[in-house]
Order: sequence, then C-alpha cells, then structure tokens
Amino acid sequence: MITLYHCANARSFRVLWMLEELGTPYRLEMLPFPPRVLQRDYLAIHPQGTVPLLVDGEIRMNESVAICQYLASLHAPTPLNVERDEAGYAQYLNWLHFGEASLTFPQALVLRYGTLEPQERRLPQAAQDYAQFFHGRLRTIEQLLETQDFACAGRFTAADISLGYALMLARVLGLHERFGPAVGAYWSRLSARAGFERAMAVQEEAAARLGLPLIPTAGVGTGRRPPAHD
Repeated sequence: MITLYHCANARSFRVLWMLEELGTPYRLEMLPFPPRVLQRDYLAIHPQGTVPLLVDGEIRMNESVAICQYLASLHAPTPLNVERDEAGYAQYLNWLHFGEASLTFPQALVLRYGTLEPQERRLPQAAQDYAQFFHGRLRTIEQLLETQDFACAGRFTAADISLGYALMLARVLGLHERFGPAVGAYWSRLSARAGFERAMAVQEEAAARLGLPLIPTAGVGTGRRPPAHD
C-alpha cells in the first residue's frame, strides 16, 4: 500500500488530494512541522526531513508535482491524467509544473522571509518582491480561466490539483485579495470538490488524533493549520 508522509497544508497536500480524487488506498503518516526538528526519527526514513515523501513498494518520491504525475500515470486511464495522444497533453504538463515552479515557489519565499524566519533574519523587501512575482504569474491563469473552467483538456486533471494548491496557499498568506474574478471562481470550483473536502477532513482528523496543534486559517475549506514549507 502507498504511504504518504504529510504535514498539514504543506505541499504534500497536493498528493493527499490526488489520492482522495483517485480513491486509491493509502496509509497516511501525519508529522509535526517541521518534521526534521520535531520528529527526528523521520530523518532515518527521509534524510532531507521534508514532506511529501511517498513510498510505493521500492519507489520513493519527494516532489509533490512529480508524485501527482506519477499517480495519474499509474492509474491511467483516469480523467485526472492527460494521455500523450490527447490534444491537451502539452498544456497538461505545462500547467502541472506551473503550479509549483511559477506559483508556489515565490510564495514559499514570502512565507519564509515574511513569517517563518526569526525577526532578525526576515527580509521584508524580498517577501514583498516575491509576492509581486506571484501576482504577476497569476495573471497568466486569470487569462486562461476567462474562457475555460479548468486548466486543460476540458476537465479537472492533476494540473488543477497543482494549481489549486498554490491558490490554497495564497489564501493562507493573504495573497488572495488580488485574485481576479476568473481565478476566484476557479478556486470556488476546486475547493467545492468532494476529493478536496475529503483531503481536508482527513488531515484535520489525523492531526487531532495525534494531538498536533490546529491553528485557524481563513478561507481554506475545513483546514485549521497553516501551510508548512521546508
């Protein structure tokens, strides 16, 4: 059985959401954030001490978007995957990776240098610059979504999970106030999905069972813990 190591609302949420959309059995290992500090025995399993970590037999993967692509291919045919012979294949790959490289990466820097670092190490100008970087890239999908409901292939795919997590993070960081109408409507469609709601409930229940603190996060489904980036 697949095992997912996860911190609430971290990038590993993409994988949790993907697993719930697929309906595939998995075992969830919920960790405190940051696991490399608060759960040192995790380093013996994953020396980087980061999440996600997906273990599937002999396969071990730690990049959230790559894991989503792997799971979509593994369970093909599935609507979450776009096959090479489909017209939307190239767009699928592009938006799948855009969600991390162009939308999540700059927000991780906003989070780190605006919030997580000790006060003396914070860099307000860097945080502001990367927030602007994020908003600039967000205009690209605003234009895309003005004429279609999902990223590609005329349906919800793993690319929407990748993009959707970036929007979820933006809401936690307060960067959602500059969502355009098309992106705002897109987020509403994504966050209303049963798979998304199940993933949020699963992580909340797992955190409560382990006694992990639940910190309110405004506007992000049922989640009550801030995003964890490592």
